Amino acid sequence: MNSFMDWFWLMVWWFAFVMYLIVLFQIIGDLFRDRGLSGWWKALWLFLLIVVPFISALVYLIVRGKGMAERHAQRLTDAQASTDAYIRDVAGTQPTKQIADAKALLDSGAIDEQEYATLKARALA
Repeated sequence: MNSFMDWFWLMVWWFAFVMYLIVLFQIIGDLFRDRGLSGWWKALWLFLLIVVPFISALVYLIVRGKGMAERHAQRLTDAQASTDAYIRDVAGTQPTKQIADAKALLDSGAIDEQEYATLKARALA
């Protein structure tokens, strides 16, 4: 390990190893998220990933790669929709609508001027 090329190839191999681990964990995650695949098929894929890791990972990516990408895209879409719904829920209504609702309550006599002023100040804050 005294020459630059030894260090260079060591880094290349480490990079390849880390890439393989990332692909392996992506495959295992996809296996367990896929609801269309039975437990026996999942167990078989895991067994193959342990026994012949590089070949079975390559075969998995070739055979199920398109479905893997579709499931990942669907998961991202679902997460974005969930985030958007949460933001809409937390954001509440607009200040003009809150003031209009408070004015309607004031006009109906449900609240007095003091409560209306409080609600209006809270909506504008």
